[in-house]
Amino acid sequence: MAKKDAATNRAVIIGLGRFGGSVAMELMRQRTEVLAIDSNPKIVDRYADHVTHAAVADSTDEDALHQLGVHRFHRAVVSIGADLEASILTTSLLGDFAIPNIWAKGLSRQHASILERVGAHHVVLPEHDMGERVAHLVMGRMLDYIEFEDDYAMVKTTAPAEAVGRTLGEAQLRSKHKITVVSIKRRGEGFSYATADTLVRAGDLLIVAGKAVDTERFAELD
Repeated sequence: MAKKDAATNRAVIIGLGRFGGSVAMELMRQRTEVLAIDSNPKIVDRYADHVTHAAVADSTDEDALHQLGVHRFHRAVVSIGADLEASILTTSLLGDFAIPNIWAKGLSRQHASILERVGAHHVVLPEHDMGERVAHLVMGRMLDYIEFEDDYAMVKTTAPAEAVGRTLGEAQLRSKHKITVVSIKRRGEGFSYATADTLVRAGDLLIVAGKAVDTERFAELD
């Protein structure tokens, strides 16, 4: 078991722009062993003292990746910026290495589709996803918004008047609005799991889950 944990508790990050660098630093904070790779020596120098290993390499060169032991990693993140060819070729090589979990940064829907075809298991569209998230926050009363696959979302919003002074069981929010209150937070307290017996008070913050359209409608309630 120890050998398996050691093998999986590490990741290779290829491309150290703002996105890749942020991922690398967060993984380090989570005590994950990080091999950071970029073709720019100056960028690699910037991260050399902050990650487990940092290397200058052409990620489209199969031999170079082999020499760095990339093929032995269980997790990889391809965060190459505007060089679409390098992004696609690198992802394809990692797919050939049969790395179990490959994450890749996409610049567009089309780019994301290609990355998935050549081996990426997960594709992130940072600018697109953040744009959608901000749009939801700007136009609604919700305080935070995260959308998942299959049009499923989680929203942080203030408790509507119809629920105040009642337990969640009494308010019947699930049957009325097709959402589930997952967690609740009162002023000066942390979030706690919500149950049917949880009493809702004015000013409480709710974490609500359900279909995106239903969570959005719920967040609009006064």
